[in-house]
Amino acid sequence: MSKYLFLLSVLLFSSVSFYSSAESQVIPVTKQSIAPSEKQKLLGLPVYIRIIKEEHKLELFVKNKNSYQHIRTYFICSYSGGLGPKKRQGDNKSPEGFYQITANSLNPNSKYYRAFNIGYPNKYDRAHGFTGNYLMIHGACVSAGCYAMTDEQIAEIYQFVEAAMKNGQQQVNINIFPFRMTNENMRRHQDSEYQEFWQQLKAGYDYFEATHQPPNISVVDGRYALAEPALPQTQNMYANNLPRNTEEFIGKFSYR
Repeated sequence: MSKYLFLLSVLLFSSVSFYSSAESQVIPVTKQSIAPSEKQKLLGLPVYIRIIKEEHKLELFVKNKNSYQHIRTYFICSYSGGLGPKKRQGDNKSPEGFYQITANSLNPNSKYYRAFNIGYPNKYDRAHGFTGNYLMIHGACVSAGCYAMTDEQIAEIYQFVEAAMKNGQQQVNINIFPFRMTNENMRRHQDSEYQEFWQQLKAGYDYFEATHQPPNISVVDGRYALAEPALPQTQNMYANNLPRNTEEFIGKFSYR
């Protein structure tokens, strides 16, 4: 009898462990690859990229029917320096913050197979005297401050970015967060030296979670600030997702 009780307890414990593990995956990798027929429908649509450092995940979103939908999550091979922003050349730290990829950022002939420059240092970084250059997302699975993917992964990500730009997207927003910026995770890291910086990043994270639109971020007095959409047609695009009192929403998540 004791033997059967032991086996039953093992099975029950395994089930609980599996359930807990499954629950912890916020955006699981549901597809190992995107079907060619589906990819052809998506290529050329506007793209948004989000990196979650702590989970080693790069998330690809494509705009469809006025909102950005999650297409695929890629596991990052390697990044450097742990959590927190990059501050100086040679610190082997991978950046955090709000960046943009432009057509000039693309390098199809990189020694790391494919690469695109994320635009570090941006206006915020320069305001704080941060230094460094050539911070990339690239292939070859090795990193000294960049975000390194496998060649197969970067080929697909690059394809989406390049196609979106050829179809008229001027820049691709890439938002890099240390972790999923829930209130629970912010409390978990409340003693970090980067807490005040992360509060600024949380504004943009929360905005995307609420609207499924990349946040419009500016830098005011050396701080990231969430700004209202600049153009009337952009405001209309947000209309179905924003609360009625847009100014109240903006004020809630702005850390100017």
